[in-house]
Amino acid sequence: MNGGDIGAGDCGRLNGAGTVLNVNRCDSPKKEIKYILVTGGVISGVGKGIISSSIGVLLKNNGYKVSAIKIDPYLNIDAGTFSPYEHGEVFVLDDGGEVDLDLGNYERFLNVRLTRDNNITTGKMFQHVTERERRGDYCGKTVQMIPHLTDAIIEWIERVAKIPVDNTNQTPDVCIIELGGTVGDIEGMAYLSAFERFQCPKMRNRLMNVHVSLILEPKAAGEPKTKPMQNSVRNLRMSGLTADLLICRSSNPLALDVRQKIASFGPADLDQVINVHDVSNIYKVPLLLQEQGVLEKIIDRLQLPTIPDTVRDDLSFNMIHWMHLSELCDRYDGEVIIALVGKYVKIEDAYASVNKALGHAAVFAKRKLVLKYVDSELLEDPPGREGEIKTAWETLKKAHGVIVPGGFDKRGVEGMIRACEYCRVSKVPFLGVCLGMQCAAVEFARNVLGIKGANSTEFNKGLNESQQIVIDMPEHSVESKGLGGTMRLGLRTTVFLTDKCILRKHSKNFDFEYNIANEEKGRETARKDG
Repeated sequence: MNGGDIGAGDCGRLNGAGTVLNVNRCDSPKKEIKYILVTGGVISGVGKGIISSSIGVLLKNNGYKVSAIKIDPYLNIDAGTFSPYEHGEVFVLDDGGEVDLDLGNYERFLNVRLTRDNNITTGKMFQHVTERERRGDYCGKTVQMIPHLTDAIIEWIERVAKIPVDNTNQTPDVCIIELGGTVGDIEGMAYLSAFERFQCPKMRNRLMNVHVSLILEPKAAGEPKTKPMQNSVRNLRMSGLTADLLICRSSNPLALDVRQKIASFGPADLDQVINVHDVSNIYKVPLLLQEQGVLEKIIDRLQLPTIPDTVRDDLSFNMIHWMHLSELCDRYDGEVIIALVGKYVKIEDAYASVNKALGHAAVFAKRKLVLKYVDSELLEDPPGREGEIKTAWETLKKAHGVIVPGGFDKRGVEGMIRACEYCRVSKVPFLGVCLGMQCAAVEFARNVLGIKGANSTEFNKGLNESQQIVIDMPEHSVESKGLGGTMRLGLRTTVFLTDKCILRKHSKNFDFEYNIANEEKGRETARKDG
């Protein structure tokens, strides 16, 4: 459909604002994408990622096309060199981008495929602006935070927001943008300044701000305290933005008088104050938002086009299906205990994708997942920690299955190898991922094939050829390329020797030496990478 002319043959409908949404989703090249900016206050881990994903679920399951962008205001180019203790796991996208784990939540909740450009970092933006300055794009002007950096931020967002992220190849209607950290952080000021331009009258209906903040409930006080949230809303207003929705994160449902108090200090109407309390599973969060009329408020605030009933009826997954999914998560026939033997078990987010995959499998199998974390260093019998060692082995031996996930460096590796040996000898179901698979191969070589000193070249560069069970991949060279972005990353073709080929996502530096082990000893090669 070109221009604004509507012919008798056009499959379109007019909403109250006179906007046409084609039933067959034939988007205009001049289509204006609307933005929902999700900010946070009080603490950085308040749940902005789940709120952003849940808002996306509401929109997508009602017929709108949704994309997502995560802004991380740190100076790193990407998340690839982070320790898991910093921000949790590094999520790997299909294009090989190493990004914040929140993008994994977006992909799982919204069933979309994002790119590395959907993750903005301050380091990436500084690099982008500096490269433009070096090319002479600024024509000799003094390059400043405002307007040059802020312009670059908006240009990046406008470009990425238009990219289709699902299998329909259609331009998104709405892009949800999550700003990491909290309002008031010096790192995020440039981004808030960039979005301030949407406050002008002509652009006011293109940006909606959803502010997520924590309601503290100290036991000593015996009641919820709203002052920290009031301060975060004040900081937001000082940054030039006004919250259109106030999402109150709390342990328990908030009483009406507490919501009224928050609204009066907002300032906001009572129906703009949305309570998201703790629930039995995260898939109930979109339902909480739906019950409080969040979808209708978004449609009204952004003047989104009306979705025809024919489009809604054609949806393969809607909010009724989502409600059934959330109920399935709390319905099970028994428990399954899985031990996760890892190096970073002090922080659950270090294994976020593994945890989610296990949870999805448990729902499918109608089992309640009981995930037990085992520090692999304790399985190496370190001196002076006898009590912890005993507990670790008891936890491992009570598990119905064991998973050993990825990691880097040799710390705790011998403990992982011992866990692999226990599973093989005791016939306990086992899955090794990345480093875990390395450990399984090394254990097999040592204890079944009898290769003395068998190991991975990741941990011992001085191995002779017969001892090299896991070897460096040819394209991996930290010495010449540095640490960041040097692994085999992203979606690759995998050829299964016994069946057809599939696509498999990679994040690794090392691969197996296939010629050492043989099938006569019980090792079967199922695939080779193309």
